[in-house]
Amino acid sequence: MHTWNWRTCEDLPYLTCSLLKDWKHGFFTQQFSPRTPAEITSMFQPQAEAYRVKQVHGNVVLSPREIGDTLAEADGLITELPKQAVWVASADCTPVLIADSTTGQVAALHAGWRGTAAKIVPEAIAKLQSFGSKLENLKFALGPAISGSVYQVSEQVAAEVGSSIIANDANLMQTLQELPNPPILPDPHPGRVRLDVRRVIALQLENLGVNPEQVAVSPHCTYSQPDHFFSYRRDKLKKVQWSGIFSKDFTV
Repeated sequence: MHTWNWRTCEDLPYLTCSLLKDWKHGFFTQQFSPRTPAEITSMFQPQAEAYRVKQVHGNVVLSPREIGDTLAEADGLITELPKQAVWVASADCTPVLIADSTTGQVAALHAGWRGTAAKIVPEAIAKLQSFGSKLENLKFALGPAISGSVYQVSEQVAAEVGSSIIANDANLMQTLQELPNPPILPDPHPGRVRLDVRRVIALQLENLGVNPEQVAVSPHCTYSQPDHFFSYRRDKLKKVQWSGIFSKDFTV
């Protein structure tokens, strides 16, 4: 069983996941605001280079070499060398940190419902594999995000996301609600349901053949924990918290 642990840096709280214990990483709280990824990086590993992108709710995943000198539009980053820190911002969307236990390389993804529908996590896996990663060596930590129990969406949105795990099903919504630990939950309002994006991502991984032991899902809800996390759905404010992970060299 993977555990999620509260830690502090300069008396500020952040979360780590036991699955990623061999890498410097963190799902940082609103208390770190307005620190930038570069500033947080320097707090943990001053010699590391920090990388981020301009997030656009898509499925593009870039490497530092592909970003260039401008803030490229993408929603994921994959490292190429040791001592690179990759960062994503989120409020209610899911921050996904991935690590390769053989190469030491890592990825950070911003997976909202749009990115999840567009399969950003499988896209990142494909890119990691093109860099030499093997599926069985990857570890996935899905961080604090809005929980399915409170995330109300239209049936149309739920169907778009759900079709990323079950294709060409005329009874898609019913099929999704009948799955074990279903990603779609009922809502009292007509035409609305509750959507568990993190569960959809976990099912995408399962469909790819990822062992559930390689996946950890945070129990923390951004909407329900205002003391620690910004939530756009709750506050309607464009404020974010950062999640990041540092690559390392396992080949020496």
